[in-house]
Amino acid sequence: MSSRTSDCLEEEDGGEEEEEENYNPTEVKMSQIVMPCHSNHRQELSVGQLLKWMDSAACLSAERHAGSPCVTASMDDIHFEHTISVGQVVNIRAKVNRAFNTSMEVGIQVNCEDLFSDRHWRVCHAYATFVTQRTSTGQKVTLKPIVPLTQKEQVEYSVAAERRRVRMVHDDIIKDLLSNESVQQVDSSVGPSAVAAERTRVESVELVLPPHANHQVSSFHVFPICRQNHWLHTDTCPYCSMEVGVRAEAYHEEGPNRHINSAFMTFEVLDDGGKPRTLPRIRPEPLEGQRRFQEATARKKIRLDRKYIISRTQGEVPLSVPWDPTNQVYLSFNNVSALKMLAARSSWRLSCEKDQVQLYTLEQKSMLSFKIECEVDVPAHRAFDLLAELSNRPSWDSHYKKCELIQLVDNDDFIYRVVTPSVRHGAMGSPTAANQAKGILQDFILLASKRKPCGSGDPYVIALRSVSLPTHPPTEGYNRGEVLCAGFTILETKDNKSLISYFNQASPEVLPYISTDIAGLSSSFYHTFCSCSQYLTRNRL
Repeated sequence: MSSRTSDCLEEEDGGEEEEEENYNPTEVKMSQIVMPCHSNHRQELSVGQLLKWMDSAACLSAERHAGSPCVTASMDDIHFEHTISVGQVVNIRAKVNRAFNTSMEVGIQVNCEDLFSDRHWRVCHAYATFVTQRTSTGQKVTLKPIVPLTQKEQVEYSVAAERRRVRMVHDDIIKDLLSNESVQQVDSSVGPSAVAAERTRVESVELVLPPHANHQVSSFHVFPICRQNHWLHTDTCPYCSMEVGVRAEAYHEEGPNRHINSAFMTFEVLDDGGKPRTLPRIRPEPLEGQRRFQEATARKKIRLDRKYIISRTQGEVPLSVPWDPTNQVYLSFNNVSALKMLAARSSWRLSCEKDQVQLYTLEQKSMLSFKIECEVDVPAHRAFDLLAELSNRPSWDSHYKKCELIQLVDNDDFIYRVVTPSVRHGAMGSPTAANQAKGILQDFILLASKRKPCGSGDPYVIALRSVSLPTHPPTEGYNRGEVLCAGFTILETKDNKSLISYFNQASPEVLPYISTDIAGLSSSFYHTFCSCSQYLTRNRL
């Protein structure tokens, strides 16, 4: 997974000092100086060696939490930002972000330092999933929950559930892309300069010896004389990069091969000036080769979609990302994780309070966010069901003139067109009748993503963000607005009540509705939240 979301939090809030004050029992720190034996022919640390160190640190972190031997189940995409040279020091930090029932996510941060120039820089950030080894009776080990202590840990804990959701549907996304013919088909006329894919195939056979084992030497006792096969296959060369598929198998002298794992690595080739060099195209083998080519193209599309959606900054225009079925999973992930991160900020300031309705504000660079919060006498699950039905919002929210469902994506994601009252150009504060008569109505195309709690202490989430649909372009008579991040979190409290929190990162289209209310909880915010509370109470049963 891309790590931009968590990185932004670290850069803006500088959470390192806060973390130092709290001891995390799962955290593992490892420092390694890069020796010539760790490097490639360019005297740079080999990726394989770095991955080994990262896996070792993450495994120790997982075992600290589980109290039993753990194995790596998977590792998310890793983007290496810098190379590391011989003589430099690699610093690795790993800690468990969240434990689910029998698996856990471990976050890994890799930094590098040059001892003689006192320079430090980040190399990569990764997420690995670990599971415990079964007991002697074959039973799985149930993990105890993680208790986040800092703001950063709370964010990672919350967003880990969304990352897990994306992992579980990754294979289905590949299948959907291939079945819908959304990826590049194999071009039979690639030309005589194309390289035959079979020429890129490399195979190595290696006998596994004790130096190759990890600290769980017993895990290798089952195969004391074991071999591994590796196949490298260049599936596609899109201009300046290529994907190499790696498959590892193990076998005895007798018995069938066992598939250990598969990985896909993206390489860039640089010229003498350090710039990416154009590569020859690949001519895939028939059948299996063509399948690998198309799957590689699908993975490339996923990487680009994810990079575009998750790494976009708040200042980019347009704010809306085009929606289509192939990027839905990452739009949904970004939608929910952005709201969770906004809710987890520690710098919210209470602006005012009236009849137990609190208004909080948060200033981040050029962005103003607000939060309205109130406890209601309605069970959390019922409040979630009522607020998630966005079509009913015009009945209690005066800022919603009309809300229509235009696409049911799945059970948890919906696309709505929302029409809001007009605001006269230059007018400030809540829209008046005169403003509405003279102004132009605004409309929004919103992706609504709802999530139930993954564990105790988790809130219900209803996240909103703008998307663009070719079937619903801006129309005459409406000013098309955009929502950065908005939505509800609903937390179960004592006595079967709910703490309802509404968040909004105020885009320019939203600011005219709220500008005077920020100074004090005057009319619009207060009455809207009171109306919301009454709506929930009326429909409590």
